[in-house]
Amino acid sequence: MIAVVGSLNMDLVVTVRRRPRTGETVLGSDVRFVGGGKGANQAIAAARLGGQVHMVGKVGDDPFGSTLIANLAAAGVGTEAVQVEKGVSSGVAFITLDAAGDNQIIVSPGANARLMPADVRAQAGLIGQARVLLLQLETPLPTVVEAARVAREQGVTVVLDPAPAQPLPPELFRLVDFLTPNEHEAAALSRQPITDLRSAKLAAAKLISQGARQVLLKLGGEGVLFACGNRFEHMPAFPVKVVDTTAAGDAFGAAFAVAWLEHGDVYRALSFANAVGALTVTKAGAQSSLPYRKEVEAFLAARGA
Repeated sequence: MIAVVGSLNMDLVVTVRRRPRTGETVLGSDVRFVGGGKGANQAIAAARLGGQVHMVGKVGDDPFGSTLIANLAAAGVGTEAVQVEKGVSSGVAFITLDAAGDNQIIVSPGANARLMPADVRAQAGLIGQARVLLLQLETPLPTVVEAARVAREQGVTVVLDPAPAQPLPPELFRLVDFLTPNEHEAAALSRQPITDLRSAKLAAAKLISQGARQVLLKLGGEGVLFACGNRFEHMPAFPVKVVDTTAAGDAFGAAFAVAWLEHGDVYRALSFANAVGALTVTKAGAQSSLPYRKEVEAFLAARGA
């Protein structure tokens, strides 16, 4: 079983030919309302890939909140640990997509900011039933640390996507089994600019020196760099036409967790996660872009992987 502690957001998505300059107005597409939030994205991605998943988080007592819970339930995710916070709005993300499919995101945390360490500790029994705990940083950092503590106490593997990037306490590095930053997050955490594979290895090595056991450094179209101790392995990405990069990192982390639980092999899990990430960027939206297991298997079979 996989437990996810994290955020649930409603994404308001607008496509533009180019982003506005300061003080400028540009016209965009009709707004699309798409379920999102890094935590919920990971939970739904893992469920669509065949994982048994339970979500721990908070939504507001508004229409967005009920929709977000319904989205999880429809995907087969357990929602008994998703609390409704009265008098608070649900999390909302404002997303612009340009012609190249790249995104910019502003998040209003809403109820996600009310997920406290005590809320997570209260779900220790649920987390202890899991074999993997997925974490991100769209809920308060003390809550993320407490969730990792709860998992570590019970022998649960911890996978942390350190996004959005922010300084992490040394304790959290030590509690995490797999750290999955993208190149921007890795650069911020390691203070090592990343411009190529060599500098990516330097950044990963610095993250290891800070206490991370294993690093899965996501390099977008260049694939992923796996670092463990003094060992580094680069796995190229599957080339695809990019439509929208939203949720690709979330899908990657979820896919890695599912495949790692099934095989216990990091390299097979990384290949599977690369495929899921690639498929995700070929569709628009967050949860609407997350692929199902059959799609991934067909994708891999067509490429002899």
